Formats: sequence, structure tokens, C-alpha cells
Amino acid sequence: MHSISEAPPASTRRTAGVTFAARLVFEDIHHSYQSKETIRGISLTAEAGEVLCLLGPSGSGKTTLLRIAAGIEAQSSGRVLLNDREISGPAVFVPPEKRGVGLMFQDFALFPHLTIRENVRFGLTSLPKAEGLAEAGIALERVGLSHYADHYPHVLSGGEQQRVALARALAPRPAVLLMDEPFSGLDSRLKDTIRADTLAILRETRATAIVVTHDAEEAMRMGDRIALLKDGRLQQVGTAQDLYRSPMTLFAAGFFSEINRFSTRVKGGTVVTPLGVVSAENFSEGQIIAAAVRLSAVSVSENTGSIPARIVSRHFLGVVELLTLAVPGSDELVRARIRADLLPQGLREVRLSVNERDIMLFEKDG
Repeated sequence: MHSISEAPPASTRRTAGVTFAARLVFEDIHHSYQSKETIRGISLTAEAGEVLCLLGPSGSGKTTLLRIAAGIEAQSSGRVLLNDREISGPAVFVPPEKRGVGLMFQDFALFPHLTIRENVRFGLTSLPKAEGLAEAGIALERVGLSHYADHYPHVLSGGEQQRVALARALAPRPAVLLMDEPFSGLDSRLKDTIRADTLAILRETRATAIVVTHDAEEAMRMGDRIALLKDGRLQQVGTAQDLYRSPMTLFAAGFFSEINRFSTRVKGGTVVTPLGVVSAENFSEGQIIAAAVRLSAVSVSENTGSIPARIVSRHFLGVVELLTLAVPGSDELVRARIRADLLPQGLREVRLSVNERDIMLFEKDG
């Protein structure tokens, strides 16, 4: 059996056919399931030709929003527009097959009794059979799997099945491609390669793509922009840099990196944390707020730093080490992620330092 690494390199594959990318707009979308509200007034736009990642934990509404765009689910209220044409709303519901929207399922959903070529042709039933098979062959060539055209899905690896599912979704040249956790079933060693190849093909086709993921790093690798969801609400939208460097909520800060969280009260325009005093001029006097510091922002050394600390535990993780530290005068432990072997083994007493700009302040409810 061929492996994914034996597929032809991207430079030798047929270039993906260009689609006419569309702008997809969610306008004040609400959705309920068995009287439970799952989408709570989301307004969001996927611009033509961009890769927009829907990011969030399980139950945040990502897949439901995708299914509403595809026409598999209907929203309780609000509208969906494709290039300013309403495709779902109070008085309009365009069926899925007439939307010009492609959907790639999480489990790839390949038919075991059909050949790879026939699986890809499945979305081209409006074409005469011979023409559909020819287009399917072109789509397989784009993803480097034309040599498997007459085989059946069971001979393929997970990565190869993902490529076939992508070829099938792109064969009709949809204006918008919706992808639901497309890499979740892949071996972690293959993910980077498959993800990069998929992104290259999406760029070639120029289709608008909306990708659902719960993995922040994956969203940062793929998305032109990221929409972060929680409990059916939109938390923040922006580039990877926007969400990482300027999180608007404690939830957003914690979703993109491990953080130390401290509860503190504003006094005299400042707050005191175990890692230093920081200005809190944008908050009210006496207000209880949350301070957050990324683990990577805590510097640890033998003898430089303004804060004395004792190492409570130390875990070697390969390139880095994870430290848990006790700071005098605080019951709250501090965690730090530092380069491995930076500190001598057996060392207990250290000193910490944190740049004031790395201490982020948020309203207590986040």
C-alpha cells in the first residue's frame, strides 16, 4: 500500500481550478436545540477568498454555525447571505444542493462500495457521467492521488482519505468550502504535512473556506482570521496576532496559551499580583479583577530577577521544562515554562521577573 509520503509532490500536481470566491455573511444568527439556545446572536463575515477558522471548545456552536451555512440546519432567527443574496432567512431557504457551498465532514464520509474516482464524482451528478468522471480525475490529480482512482477507500491511509474528501468537496468548485474538524482523525505526525498541503490547495482554488477547529495552534496556522466562540457567542474576531497579543477576555487569553490567573483588587489605581504591581487605571477603584500572565512570560534564573521563589515541582518536557513555584507572601502558586536545562538540577531557590506589559488585566467575569 502506498503511504501519504509517496503521493506526487505539490510541484508536479495539476494546479487546482480557480473558483469564484464568495462572501458569506451570518447576520444575527440564533439557534436552539430542544429549547436550549446553542447560537446566541452571532454576526460574522467570511470575506471572499479568505480562510476563516471557527475556534472554540466543544459545545461553543462552531459546527452548528457550519451546518446552518450548509443548509443542513435552519437557524431560529437571523439571515445567511452569499454575495449579498439571502440564502437562509425568515422567508427564504435555499436547499443545500443549490447554495454553491461545499461541505467536508469530520469523518470524510467516503462510500466504501464506490471507487475513489466514483467517490469524487458523487458531487458532480449534474454532469454527464463521462464528463463527471473526467472532472473527478482532474480533482484527484490536484491532490496527488490519481494513481488510486480505481481503488476503494479501505486501501487508503487516514491522510489519503482526507485528500480524497477534499478532492470531492472541491470538484464542483464551490464558492464557499466548509470544513468540520478536517484533521482531527489524522496521526499527529502527519497533521502538519496534510494541513500545509490542504492550505496550498485552498489558496490555489481561491475558494472562501470556513474551517472548524478546537485547536488554537491549528487555527493560527491556517486562518487568515479567527473567530473565537464560547457558549454560542462570538468572543473575538481577528488575525492570530490580534487574538494572541490583544485578547479581549480572560477566556481568549487562556485559549491561546497557558496562563497564570490571579484574582486581585484595584487599590490606588494599581493591582498587586504575586508577579508584580501593575497599573489598573482603566478599572474602578475597589473593583475585583483577574490578572493573567503567560507561563512563557515568567523568566526564571539563579540570581537575577526581583521576585524570590522556591521551586515546588519541575517537569522535563523535552525542549522545555514546566516549573511550579512558590512566591513569599502569596498562597497562589506560579507556573513557568522555560528552556530545558537552563537551571542546574537540584536547584530550589530562584528569582523571577516579569515585564509589566506581560501582566494582562480583565474584568473578573472574563
